[in-house]
Amino acid sequence: MSYEKVMQATNVIVGTKQTIKALQNGEVKELIVADDADQRVTNKVVHIARDKSVPVSNVESMKKLGKACGIDVGAATVAIIG
Repeated sequence: MSYEKVMQATNVIVGTKQTIKALQNGEVKELIVADDADQRVTNKVVHIARDKSVPVSNVESMKKLGKACGIDVGAATVAIIG
């Protein structure tokens, strides 16, 4: 389900640093996190999202998440911004 959301979204942010910045600026509508990503990478992002009351969805694969964003590498987190 969330892969489709990412593909249909017009504005997404890929990458942990950019996602954290967007979360802190209140720009993120939903955070998508890959289950197979390193938790040391994703924990901080998920924590900030929950503090900001941003919905967090999980998907199985970094590779599929990256492909849904139109990139050739895996993505640990993707922020849908509004």
